[in-house]
Amino acid sequence: MFNYCTLFDSNYLTRGLAMYESLKSRCGSFRLFIFAFDDKCREILEKLSLPEVTVIPLDEFEDERLLSVKSGRTRAEYCWTCTSSTILYAIEKFGLDNCTYLDADLYFYSSPAPLIGEMKDGSVMITGHNYTPEYDQSATSGVYCVQFVTFRRDGRGLSVLRWWRDACIDWCFARFEDNKFGDQKYLDDWPERFPGVHVLQNNGGGVAPWNVQRFDVSRKGNGLAIREKTSGKTSDLAFFHFHALRLYKNGDVCLHPHYDLSRSVRELLYMPYIDHLMRLRRKINRIDDSFDPGGSADAISGGRCALYRIAANIIKRRYYRGYNYYDGRELSGLMRYVGWHI
Repeated sequence: MFNYCTLFDSNYLTRGLAMYESLKSRCGSFRLFIFAFDDKCREILEKLSLPEVTVIPLDEFEDERLLSVKSGRTRAEYCWTCTSSTILYAIEKFGLDNCTYLDADLYFYSSPAPLIGEMKDGSVMITGHNYTPEYDQSATSGVYCVQFVTFRRDGRGLSVLRWWRDACIDWCFARFEDNKFGDQKYLDDWPERFPGVHVLQNNGGGVAPWNVQRFDVSRKGNGLAIREKTSGKTSDLAFFHFHALRLYKNGDVCLHPHYDLSRSVRELLYMPYIDHLMRLRRKINRIDDSFDPGGSADAISGGRCALYRIAANIIKRRYYRGYNYYDGRELSGLMRYVGWHI
């Protein structure tokens, strides 16, 4: 059985639940340990009583070392600080043989079992950013991405995990400093520093806005496939990382503020995912309508009429690569179109 852990608060609740539902639809026997980073998140998760899920409240998980640095870090920085600690807590508290950390904004299109199986006799597995060359930020953001990281409960795995936890408690901030960035740049030299560290080779794991330009995306049965443009190599898409997707209170959406996303990526990946988030938001708000479980931001489109904004967005997307802003009405129409045609 595979064991996974993740962390999120009520602002990321729809993303975390979408990740869980996608994993459940693609994976066989598994257990997911969710670290609820605020009370509202914990309350909703406990009311949902999800199969395969163990909810761990923040006050049950936090220890003196984490609490000693909490006040000096932003919400995001503290989440990054805690990543390694959540994995270690799950392994030690529940006696797990292995545990894979998942970012809450991942979404699965096929089983992750082949990815984890690639480790063989390794003790740790990490995934590369695998940037499209024009977007390469390895020097400042890291060669590897803390999105899908596996540890085995053996001497080598626990040694790396405890080293990482100590490093993140010592320093974990959203800035590049002394060759460090958040919890992520620490991974850069792991394959050389530690024995038993495996770097994922399967292209189907780790596809994200910063590297999806390297692939053609197509439907394959009830999942998706990717084809690497340079080599022609095809793979089942295991998961996509919906990093920096932004939802706005007026219904507008920004898929990503920087990266060029093809029409097939928008229609096969983003539109169904956003639809899933919206359905989950309605489901959660039937339980508790006192908050926004999608963490929507204030609108930035101003008071211009909807038709003007839609026309402007279409023009900008045609002429400016990386412009991924959609008016809410435009998005609804596009999702209906995608539903009819794919």
